[in-house]
Amino acid sequence: MGIRGDVRGAWERTRSWGTANPWAVDIGIALLVQAAMTMPFVVPRGPELEPATWPAYGLTTLTVVPLVWRRRAPLAVLLAILAASSLYRLALEGPGQPLPYTGLVSVYTVAVLSPAWKRLATAGLMLVAVPVSVWLNTQSARELTFSLFVFVAAYVFGRLQDARQRAHRIEAEQAAARERARIAREMHDILSHAVSLMIVQAEAGPVAVRAAPARAEAAFEAISETGREAMAQLRHMLGLLREGGEGTAPREPQPDLGGIPDLVERVRSSGLSVTYETEGGVRALPAATGASAYRIVQEALTNVVKHAHARTADVRLAYREGALGVTVTDDGRGPRPGAGGHGLVGIRERAAAHGGTAATGPGPGGRGFEVRVLLPVPTTPETAKTTRTAEAER
Repeated sequence: MGIRGDVRGAWERTRSWGTANPWAVDIGIALLVQAAMTMPFVVPRGPELEPATWPAYGLTTLTVVPLVWRRRAPLAVLLAILAASSLYRLALEGPGQPLPYTGLVSVYTVAVLSPAWKRLATAGLMLVAVPVSVWLNTQSARELTFSLFVFVAAYVFGRLQDARQRAHRIEAEQAAARERARIAREMHDILSHAVSLMIVQAEAGPVAVRAAPARAEAAFEAISETGREAMAQLRHMLGLLREGGEGTAPREPQPDLGGIPDLVERVRSSGLSVTYETEGGVRALPAATGASAYRIVQEALTNVVKHAHARTADVRLAYREGALGVTVTDDGRGPRPGAGGHGLVGIRERAAAHGGTAATGPGPGGRGFEVRVLLPVPTTPETAKTTRTAEAER
């Protein structure tokens, strides 16, 4: 596994370097092709054949040089190579090549980089150029069949590479879109929760100043603490978005179920009476599941504070076999018909990302509002070990 990982890492680094240095790659390919075309000139020739000459070798180099510009003008490079190859064939008696290296590279490049009309023009050109070249050389059906096969293969490989690159681009764009959506949910949850609590505390502050100064002081302290925490989390999220550079924010751990009691306490400071209960055997969860459960509870409580005009709310976590149930219920006025903002959408998206379900609607007896989420909990060796440790300590 280590060797495969090293090889794969080296290949990825080489590919990244090639992407960043296309000129160097094209020069390297041209040198490699030149080395292959040099072989017939250095291998001893039979006495019945004309000796290899320096002018002939120089003309082979002339057919290779255009490959340096193959990405910039693929079709023009192919035409230049065909012209130089024709001159070599007609004007000089030089060694033949086992493969038309330069033509294959240029056809492959056209298939990868050129639009459809240029690819069609290339196909028509090769259907003429290949038979003419065979006729000038051996006039054999065998060579014609072989030549057509290798050029068709080069074209097919080029089209396959183009399809592969397109698939990678689409995959990268989809991954970027998913990451943007995830970060948008995180920022919405962080800011919406913090701002909602700050608004509630700020609205209650002036009344408390006149009636209960001590309570007003506590409300302003809660505003300050909530704002500082929101700024810290926001800096963390912006650090994740920042591409390179110095001063990147530290990678703090994601919240988990252990942070729910503090979350509930902050919401209580806004004046809402919140209870928190657990059912079943409390056990360790995968980090992603715990973070999502925390954000779901956070968003549900934020909606209660912002919209419900409720006096009480209840948070309940039910640990089941292979699943975690999250229920948040309030005694408020319930949702307006057709209501459903980004918060509820985010809750459903988080549940769906884990293969779970989310349902919202009136609470027990048709009063208030209830959010019910079921998250599958995969069992891993790490979570099983942590669970056994926790049970032993109890």
